[in-house]
Amino acid sequence: MRLNDTELTDFAEVSGRMAASISSVLLGKADVVRLALIALFAEGHLLVEDVPGVGKTTLARAVAATVIGHFRRIQFTPDLLPSDVSGVTVFNQARGQFEFHPGPVFANVVVADEINRASPKTQSALLEVMEERHVTVDGVRHAVPRPFLVCATQNPVEMDGTYRLPEAQLDRFLMKVSVGYPDEAHEIEVMRGDAVRSPETIVPVATTDDVARMIGLATRVVLHDAVYAYIRRIAVATRRHPEVRLGLSPRGCVALSRAARAAALTEARPYALAEDVKSLAPAVCSHRLLLTPDAAVRGRTAADVIAEILDEVAAPLPVLSGDP
Repeated sequence: MRLNDTELTDFAEVSGRMAASISSVLLGKADVVRLALIALFAEGHLLVEDVPGVGKTTLARAVAATVIGHFRRIQFTPDLLPSDVSGVTVFNQARGQFEFHPGPVFANVVVADEINRASPKTQSALLEVMEERHVTVDGVRHAVPRPFLVCATQNPVEMDGTYRLPEAQLDRFLMKVSVGYPDEAHEIEVMRGDAVRSPETIVPVATTDDVARMIGLATRVVLHDAVYAYIRRIAVATRRHPEVRLGLSPRGCVALSRAARAAALTEARPYALAEDVKSLAPAVCSHRLLLTPDAAVRGRTAADVIAEILDEVAAPLPVLSGDP
């Protein structure tokens, strides 16, 4: 069913309030805030990678603080166990039966702080729940609350004491973003401390029901067949690129289409354009590509490859992209 003006207005109002709340604690990063909200409305997971001290955890906590729901934070460390994340079954002597004690992953928004400091075994505890929205412990499935978002932060893999996330786990993140350093005006404002706020000061402006409704609206955004074909041409180009060992997966194609739908709604459009796909491709696709050793040695990055492909692959005309 086609989205009406009232639904578009409601979406814009709620998303605008959420963006304003997050931007009040993450100064001068409107583009990053928009990407984080697109991930939330597409019911995808967000990976924030950057050097220490630029606001990675602040962004993750601010996204969680804008929603009235269950929020849990997991500080990943080398000694963290998988059961510390997913939960454990214990025997209750008083009742004479085993009981499941849920872990911190049972929340609407889970902030996985410095996820790459945990061992690969512990990181793998998130594989099932990020894809299927449930956890299997001792052969029994336990569903997590919906909506469900994992907002993870990590330091660059070159830093000491970190473990590189495996490709299977990276592929489960809808997008990867970098906060980056603030510009001069905002960095001086941060140093003065006059306008700096903590995520704890944020007043929630949306409920989990609001977010669930907005996720549902995003699924109804029109995506023309020509845009689907454009996404696939981008994927095929990554798989055939001579500098790429592992190209964009079908899950990556689905992620790009979901993100494009959510992005269209943030601009009050009931249809997605090829321009939405093009603007989101770096954040959605770059972390899913694995370059050849030769390309890595020469200093090439996945972002460089994506930029080249976007320049080479022809985009459909707007009139073919769902514009009525």
